[in-house]
Amino acid sequence: MKVAIAGAGAVGRSIARELLRNGHQVMLLERQLDHIDPAAIPDGIWVHADACELALLEDAGLETYEVVIAATGDDKANLVHSLLAKTEFGVRRVVARVNDPRNEWLFDGSWGVDVAVSTPRLLASLVEEAVSVGDLVRLMTLRQGQANLVELTLPPDTSLAGKPVRTLKLPRDTALVTILRGGRVIVPQSDDPFEGEDELLFVTSPEGEDELRATLASHGANA
Repeated sequence: MKVAIAGAGAVGRSIARELLRNGHQVMLLERQLDHIDPAAIPDGIWVHADACELALLEDAGLETYEVVIAATGDDKANLVHSLLAKTEFGVRRVVARVNDPRNEWLFDGSWGVDVAVSTPRLLASLVEEAVSVGDLVRLMTLRQGQANLVELTLPPDTSLAGKPVRTLKLPRDTALVTILRGGRVIVPQSDDPFEGEDELLFVTSPEGEDELRATLASHGANA
């Protein structure tokens, strides 16, 4: 897969290294000349260009890339780059970094963003997930807000222990996708029993999140 990354700072370089390790082709777009360091990522394609300049993006051949990641430290630049990638170059998938959580509401389809990644919100969710037992925690928003990935860790003395998955009647547009148990990843089947301290991962619609919380409470999943 060909991936273009706007912004070759610490975040952009880390993403590039990970993608290259996974066998993808990566181009880094960076407007500050002193940030361009091909020796740091020798397998990447380095381009000195402003990610918001249409002509420079044309010269870089952005239309040939399947994925664009707007990873600069400037939310305005990330929004403009996302919009150009989607509307002018027809890039199939646009991922944008949100630096200031107050701007998160802007990062949607109207600005060409398919997936918005808010580092502060993600870190807060991971902290909540690590310390919360019996509480539903939203980990990630998917498909431009059409669905959420949420997690609940069952308390050790949960009343669901020993009961099969089928006994948990989930709301509409909600699916239990994974059970994490002692380092194992379990794809749940209807006869699989729950155990205390299971981590349950659900995909649900935004409207179904509160109903899911109520459903889990009614089944005694909360502490």
